[in-house]
Amino acid sequence: MSALNLYTDEWFMREALKEAQKAFDRDEVPVGAIVVANNRVIARGHNLTETLNDVTAHAEMQTITAAANALGGKYLTDCSMYVTLEPCLMCAGALGWSQIGKLVIGARDEKRGFLSSLPKALHPKTEVVSDVMAEECALLIREFFRKKRA
Repeated sequence: MSALNLYTDEWFMREALKEAQKAFDRDEVPVGAIVVANNRVIARGHNLTETLNDVTAHAEMQTITAAANALGGKYLTDCSMYVTLEPCLMCAGALGWSQIGKLVIGARDEKRGFLSSLPKALHPKTEVVSDVMAEECALLIREFFRKKRA
């Protein structure tokens, strides 16, 4: 397999799932995100809202900040974000301000996701790809909440 074929949306989503697992292991809602530039992961993050006692410490927010620091600038126009759960309105707004080039979503969030309530939150040029490894992404979240209810 050539190097170009290695870097698929599924390959990068597996990397985001590794971040979601870190959140799961910390007893955080298991959402993970990565930012990719030139087929290279430049930033990683996962939910830290409980750890930091901060409602804004979502995986996407952590990863946007890390990516901007890695690039030395606030715009992520030539980058892609892979996130295991559809972003909320806050995160979609931040992604819009960052002008992210591509957003790849694992599982949809029918209750709090931005696509059903404010699909124009992103920059108009942002490409959106949904349902990449959706079942694997949703499974980790279901398992987390199943354990919480047990």
